[in-house]
Amino acid sequence: MGETVAEVLDWLTSRPDIQSLRAAVCDLNGIMRGKRIPVEQAQKALEGKLRMPYSVGGVDIWGEDIEGNKLVFSTGDADGICQWTGRGILPMEWTAHPTALIPLWFADENGTPYLGDPRRALAGILDRYSELGLTPVVATELEFYLVDPDSTRPKGPKSPVTGRRLDSDAALSIDEIDDFEAFIHEVYDACRMQDIPVDTAIAENGVGQFEINLNHVADALRAADDAVLFKRTVKGIARKHGFIASFMAKPYGKRAGNGLHVHFSLLDAEGNNVFNDGSDQGSETMLHAVGGLLAAMAESTVVFAPHFNSYRRLRPNSYAPTAVAWGYENRMVAIRIPGGPPQARRIEHRVSGADANPYLVLAAILGAALVGIERQLSPGDPAGTDVYKRKLPKLPPDWASAIAGFEHGELVEEIFHDTLRTSLVACKRQELETFALRVNNFEFETYLESV
Repeated sequence: MGETVAEVLDWLTSRPDIQSLRAAVCDLNGIMRGKRIPVEQAQKALEGKLRMPYSVGGVDIWGEDIEGNKLVFSTGDADGICQWTGRGILPMEWTAHPTALIPLWFADENGTPYLGDPRRALAGILDRYSELGLTPVVATELEFYLVDPDSTRPKGPKSPVTGRRLDSDAALSIDEIDDFEAFIHEVYDACRMQDIPVDTAIAENGVGQFEINLNHVADALRAADDAVLFKRTVKGIARKHGFIASFMAKPYGKRAGNGLHVHFSLLDAEGNNVFNDGSDQGSETMLHAVGGLLAAMAESTVVFAPHFNSYRRLRPNSYAPTAVAWGYENRMVAIRIPGGPPQARRIEHRVSGADANPYLVLAAILGAALVGIERQLSPGDPAGTDVYKRKLPKLPPDWASAIAGFEHGELVEEIFHDTLRTSLVACKRQELETFALRVNNFEFETYLESV
């Protein structure tokens, strides 16, 4: 962040191998959408002179316009201004020819932020923290599967070393990390080139499942950028190595899902962690933040679980939460307070799947925490390890309920602008209807002659 247009253009001049660029905004589903432009148009893009339809930021998961979308029909599908986010030009070496990405976000005709843009939603929450003299420090943990690209159903990849197909869970397997070292090493190299702060990599609980953590940064917009760029990087490099990398919430029905866990704390103007009061319990401010997270959780679930497949992950007796609950050092709950020294006191939010849009996830989390702090909401008592047996408030059990909860939620009105809420609800309703019209093979085989 903070690079000048001149500095970025100087960098581009030093890379004559880059013949084209990608200029893109992030849509509601976390997908980058935009244009391939010649390098000669880089300055135009960096100076905010590119335009794209607002509606492209709110298309459904298939890239289709939302039926009845007022951005299309009442405005003549008007263009918005695409402003540079300030995040450099990001090299992408995994394409057929070297290229680079110019990340953009929408502004209105008069240059003010377009509040239907998911990155703008997060920026608005951060402005509210700034007014209180607080700075969120955020880190994300992203899980993904490598799968065989030649199968119509998810299947473990073949080891590049042994040639054998992975067919069992291998939690924290060093051998599996070693087998896929060429892929992982290239991911780390690409992340360094894009200034994405990658940390630990592990083999997770599923067949060909990995988790790579991103370091804490005192800039939540940058943390969300990092997560979006990381997902693109992993997918691109996986294709180069002959795999598909999937951040789908639950590609295997009976294996672990892919999560996007978020860790955060808050610093005051002097750089002190306001969640730390010297105790193991954490400060009143931290508890109020937890109270806000719990109060807004059910209303926000469609942000954390935005797709049809997302609700296969949120099942009882798994590491994915189903109850609106919190606890200390407890991975069975939605909000976990990790152990460690008081100076490092933080909150871990465990609801989101890796299929979610990181900008909206961080906006929902930090926005709810802010509401809790402002209203001094109590989280109640922490849950014990019997969380699945207790009668606790639950997350919405299905996609339709989550969409309705977000549409009518009172707290999400304080977090998200009406333009974004309306667009997201319309997008998700159209996707829900599309799935409802499809009869899958298992359903057909079960009922064809038996009823």
